[in-house]
Amino acid sequence: MNRLDIKNGCILRLTKAPGRCAEDLFKGIQSSDAGVRCDSLKELASVSTDVTFAQEFISRDGHLLLVKIVEDSNESNVIMTHTLTGFMELMDHGIVSWENLSSVFIKKIAGFVNAKSTDASIQQVCLDILESMVLSSHSLFLQVKQEITMERLIAHLQVTNQQIQTKAMALLMALLQTAGDSDRKDMFDFLTKKNVRQYIYKNIIHSSGSVQDEMAHYLYVLQSVTLNLQEPRMRTPLDCCSQEQRDILHGLRQAAFETESENSLSHERRRSLCAKEFRKLGFSNNSNPGQDLSRTPPGLLALDTMYYFATRYPDAYSRFVLENSSREDKHECPFARSSIQLTLILCEILRIGEPPSETGSGYHPIFFSQDRLMEELFCVCIQLLNKTWKEMRATQEDFDKVMQVVREQITRTLSSKPTSLELFKNKVNALNYSEILKLRQTERLHQEETLAPPVLELKERLKPELLELIRQQRLNRLCQGTMFRKISSRRRQDKLWYCRLSPNHKMLHYGDVEEDTENPPIETLQEKIPVADIKGLLTGKDCPHMKENKGKQNKEVLDLAFSITYDVEEYSLNFIAPSRTDFCLWTDGLSVLLGREMSSESMRSELEILLSMEIKLRLLDLENVPIPDNAPVVPKPPSNFNFCYDFSQTEQ
Repeated sequence: MNRLDIKNGCILRLTKAPGRCAEDLFKGIQSSDAGVRCDSLKELASVSTDVTFAQEFISRDGHLLLVKIVEDSNESNVIMTHTLTGFMELMDHGIVSWENLSSVFIKKIAGFVNAKSTDASIQQVCLDILESMVLSSHSLFLQVKQEITMERLIAHLQVTNQQIQTKAMALLMALLQTAGDSDRKDMFDFLTKKNVRQYIYKNIIHSSGSVQDEMAHYLYVLQSVTLNLQEPRMRTPLDCCSQEQRDILHGLRQAAFETESENSLSHERRRSLCAKEFRKLGFSNNSNPGQDLSRTPPGLLALDTMYYFATRYPDAYSRFVLENSSREDKHECPFARSSIQLTLILCEILRIGEPPSETGSGYHPIFFSQDRLMEELFCVCIQLLNKTWKEMRATQEDFDKVMQVVREQITRTLSSKPTSLELFKNKVNALNYSEILKLRQTERLHQEETLAPPVLELKERLKPELLELIRQQRLNRLCQGTMFRKISSRRRQDKLWYCRLSPNHKMLHYGDVEEDTENPPIETLQEKIPVADIKGLLTGKDCPHMKENKGKQNKEVLDLAFSITYDVEEYSLNFIAPSRTDFCLWTDGLSVLLGREMSSESMRSELEILLSMEIKLRLLDLENVPIPDNAPVVPKPPSNFNFCYDFSQTEQ
């Protein structure tokens, strides 16, 4: 099958047979000459990546030789680095189990990591070895956890060496992921106590160099594992029999409303008051608000976020609830219902409850700037929700639409990787409802490929033809004519007059008409101006009849006024258009007669509509076919055209 490929040849690198190479290096490592040992170990670190060589070397118990060198620790830093690198490469093939290693070896490797003055290259490989041990078995995890001091591991995150930082982070993530629930909780408590997040934020995220892909993955894993500590609360519904949870619910109500002493009220009166206030808080089931929190997710996590907002930002909480309590019923934004749905949205965006992916790297820098990211994000976003609700002038029926917009606001803002909560707050509030609509429109155009370079080029080619179509329409409209009202200084509206263009586009005919006259014949219009004598077109406050009545005309009349000057600008014919549409038609038509470009907003709108329709018609056959940004390369012409058929000889 591949015989034809042989003629192309291959470049082959000649090398020693794996068995012979393994034998030579096995002997070289045991040499009494330190230089030979160093060279042999250096070569071993290089060739150990080959699985065939690794099998040969391990079959001679070469890996045990490397273990003995580490346990004795009599060699120089350079030799030790090569030894550890070669050992790591050999073990990566999975030929020998990690569990066969002695506790002395593990203590030595951990000692290199714990020591403050160890060579950086040695520490880097040792961290790598320990990570593989932790991930290989639970018994090794327990040994490594016992030997490694967390303080030293945290200290490695504060160094400037990015490789050491990355390997230390990898070991920390391996320990966290392998640990059981109780061990993991203890480790997180320790990391929180030592402000590890601040170290990462300062020394890794805000370091002078960019965050590499491997480090980005470990930051993502730390974020995912930490946020997943919220999963039990998210999966637990509210227990109506729990006094503590009932107290939190009533605490929300009491924080929002300053009520009279409830103890002095009768049972029925107190119950009625509570139900009324829970309804104002936005609970669907006001007699038993705990029912609203029975859905999981978000379960008790929604109660936690609401209570955090009410206690951490009491003024903002009271303002939200009271502001919506005073609105009309259909326009009020229900705090509790919104909070429950918003908590669910945040859980989905932050992927709470999902195990970390093996290839994921989508961490949020903001996570490392906050100890309680979920709660703080909720506090910002619930106020954003209230703002968006007002911008959309939403009613209860629009609840789902508002939540979709809020989800989009949060997702778009987080995708820009804000590095602090304050920056997130500023960005998400700037991304208001009108901005979201603009972004959606732009994305829709991109999706329809109306912004693809070839389509834009096609638009430019179609423009002259469509502009000519609009010009003809404007001139035809001028030929039909329009009825105008005269504005006198004595009274606002006086006589009517009619103006129209002659069919040959050479004369402008006008004259007074009666109110009930429709489309008077051109012969009945006594006055006329040759188009060739028209010198200019004036609009708005530049018109002579607007200057005469300066200060008396309102903006509406100014927007409809235009004049034409003729006979060396000594005379002018003044117009007040009946509507903005007529103003655009006449100013465009007169501009065409004067050989100028049309500039009205009506022309721009019509051109866009015509272009859009024409483009869609032309792209009908290309539906679901991706349009490339650049045209295909035109091939060079052939060397001769002998393949062409000559019809002339046949005819003769």
